[in-house]
Amino acid sequence: MNYQWGFLDLWPYWPEFLTGAWLTLKLTLVSTVAGFTLGMLCAVVRDSGPRLAQTVVSAYIEVIRNTPLLVQVFLVYFGLASLGILVDANMAAVLALAVNVGAYTCEIVRAGIESVKRSQREAGECLGLSWLQVYRHIVIAPAVERVYPALTGQYVMLMLASSITSQISAEELTAVANRVQSDTFRAFETYIVVWLIYLLLSLVVRLCFWSLAQLVFTRRRKLGTSL
Repeated sequence: MNYQWGFLDLWPYWPEFLTGAWLTLKLTLVSTVAGFTLGMLCAVVRDSGPRLAQTVVSAYIEVIRNTPLLVQVFLVYFGLASLGILVDANMAAVLALAVNVGAYTCEIVRAGIESVKRSQREAGECLGLSWLQVYRHIVIAPAVERVYPALTGQYVMLMLASSITSQISAEELTAVANRVQSDTFRAFETYIVVWLIYLLLSLVVRLCFWSLAQLVFTRRRKLGTSL
């Protein structure tokens, strides 16, 4: 094989790669916050909500977890437009990613909630704590702390899955790569560069979650245990 490597051909496009990487991070951040909030609410409903609400949440989780993310992205982007609700590609991407990761967050957090023994809740009630105080300090806080590594992995996967939104013209990293390789005809080199950028982004996201854990889970830091 006499293949001539041409990484230098990609050098003029480095601002576009940076712009795409930055948009990928922004999509990940907003979707993570929205998905975590949605997942927490659904987990609480599944644990202690009315039966009808539990049924609705269970149906939502089953539908999301058993359908492809790409189809969900298309439904949000084209479905809302069909209803007369016009949203740009980035907003549609955030909505689809948040709804998707919210279902997985719900199941992860619910597993943490179920790990809290009933006797601990009863002890809190015996101490005169309100339902909200019991749920906040005795149920939710330990539950999230226990499943935090799983949540971290899920949100890193969310960042990688954001590449799918390039199919609706969201100008994130993969969309930039598709455009660059079509301009330069250097597909192999382009996707090697993108592969390395995604690897770096994954490490950055994991570092951010680790730093957040050091701030939030002070008990583990005092005990000298890590997440």
